[in-house]
Amino acid sequence: MRSVSPSKRSSQSTPHVLPPRAAVAVGPRVLLRPPHAADGPELTRANRASARLHRGLVRPPRSGPEFARYLARARQPNAVCLLVCRRGDGAIAGAINISEIVRGVFQSAYLGYYAVARFAGQGLMTEALQLALGHAFGRLGLHRVEANIQPGNTPSIRLVRRAGFRREGYSPRYLKIAGRWRDHERWALLRESWRPARRGARRRGARRP
Repeated sequence: MRSVSPSKRSSQSTPHVLPPRAAVAVGPRVLLRPPHAADGPELTRANRASARLHRGLVRPPRSGPEFARYLARARQPNAVCLLVCRRGDGAIAGAINISEIVRGVFQSAYLGYYAVARFAGQGLMTEALQLALGHAFGRLGLHRVEANIQPGNTPSIRLVRRAGFRREGYSPRYLKIAGRWRDHERWALLRESWRPARRGARRRGARRP
């Protein structure tokens, strides 16, 4: 895949318009693809513009050095980092991370995600989450994914509940975010409990009927 040279990008950083084959999963409105170095300006700018939406919930990369660390994390064998991009114009609408993948008898991972403010509330992350679960339970061969969500983050709880996650427990002072240890609810989904949405979404390499 060819990436856009930084010297050819405008100061507004034109979004990547990628063909479906460049993605790991494709849905009606969004696709999931790995991040690349050329995504740095667009993603960090979108995250800075989303500071109010993300406050106290998530701290995604907002600067060049933070994006470089994100890319390094994406290359680790126990993590899969994916950007949520609109199919029409390639604009980055959010991100999904499948991290701390453990194999052996466990076959489990943690799931993290966020939308950027410009595209929040449009249902794109609902579609993206289904695509990510298909990738996790399909190509990655996982048996369980866990999402840890702060009790007051109602939109995120609704998102995982719609996808079939079940609340497994409560972890006081579980994660330190924005300088504070914050309580989280543990939500999890097993492969055999997942009911994929069938609305034209397909995983890369999946057979057509």
